[in-house]
Amino acid sequence: MKISPISSFTAELEDIASDKSISHRFAIFSLLTQGTCKIKNYLKAQDTLHTLAIIQALGAEVEENDGLIYIKAPKYIKSPNCVLDCGNSGTAMRLLIGLLSAIEDEFFVLSGDCYLNARPMRRVSEPLMSLGAKIYGRANANLAPICIQGAKLDGFDFSSNIASAQVKSALILAALFAKKESYFKEIELSRDHSEIMLNKMGACIEYLNEEKTFIKINPLKEKLKAFEVCVPNDPSSAFYFALAACILPHSKVVLKNVLLNKTRIEAFKILEKMGAKITYNVTNEDFESIGEICVEGAPLKAVNVSENIAWLIDEIPALAIAFACAKGKSVIKNAKELRVKESDRIKSIVLNLQKCGIKVKEFEDGFEVEGGEAKSAKIESFGDHRIAMSFLILGLRCGMEVDDSECIKTSFPNFIEILKQIGAKIGD
Repeated sequence: MKISPISSFTAELEDIASDKSISHRFAIFSLLTQGTCKIKNYLKAQDTLHTLAIIQALGAEVEENDGLIYIKAPKYIKSPNCVLDCGNSGTAMRLLIGLLSAIEDEFFVLSGDCYLNARPMRRVSEPLMSLGAKIYGRANANLAPICIQGAKLDGFDFSSNIASAQVKSALILAALFAKKESYFKEIELSRDHSEIMLNKMGACIEYLNEEKTFIKINPLKEKLKAFEVCVPNDPSSAFYFALAACILPHSKVVLKNVLLNKTRIEAFKILEKMGAKITYNVTNEDFESIGEICVEGAPLKAVNVSENIAWLIDEIPALAIAFACAKGKSVIKNAKELRVKESDRIKSIVLNLQKCGIKVKEFEDGFEVEGGEAKSAKIESFGDHRIAMSFLILGLRCGMEVDDSECIKTSFPNFIEILKQIGAKIGD
């Protein structure tokens, strides 16, 4: 796919992709409810559609009518007669490993595409196995396909050495079915959607410290309440167009109906530190804070980023583009997690920025980018949607060709449509 440069744009964008993290969770959590759940604005991307297919295979009734997804949970989660295909979604696989490991006497097999089956699952399977879960897979249950023999788990007291919402959510889901209360501690606060959502549905998850990094999970005494919700727009998806406004002079964008959870807008805060003018306006409080983000471009300056990495891990490829367009040397550190995403994102970013004529240094846990005048190049996406989208945004400034853009459909099906809305010229 080729994209030609544009000079500037002004836009109000409301049809941004719905939030992927929230969509996955509402689908999976619906399995624990009594009654019929109604979800408006569910993300219809490849990853989240795989999750709907999985909950159907587990016994849920799923229907779509007038833009709403209706989900009626099964009385009991039973072994399906098929492999549960998570597609490209690490979120779906890791959360389901947690949930299904605690479904007593049932058997499940989880698999995915070639990219997902190369990503590490031991960070979830290992703590669960230490608690009595029966989980099997390649490389000592580190690589999918993953086989699970459900078992009644003991309560646990587990400290995680990484800040990962997927690990935390998997352990929470297992703990909801444990014999007694469980405790979970992480080194710093990761995305907290699971705790917020499950508590509002009737679970009892208690924060034991001010930082919210230490929680107590009480086993469910009854099924959760069915819910009726509207999924907000994904700040990670919205961020691409905030980036576009920042690297194209005299541009402005208003991003509407965006999730404003503080653990999800850290990348916008980094753009502010770099010089962008950004305002936030809360318009709705449902399960989470939702509102508008207004971004006006300005000359960007270099920045060093080493804190709250878990809050912006998905946006780092796009931030690397901002660094390439900024004055000075910017550094990302403490981001080793990038090595095990849909691609080795540190290598993907470094290689592709170098192709664009940008000076980059690679570290084990990050990289340094010296801002400069990027040139058009042919980019390798490595099958990674966030690499593809980030470099297409850079293409708005200097022109770009991306070798495989099909991967974008895993998370943001109308990304190309919105690019065209703001004036981009796209060709094969």
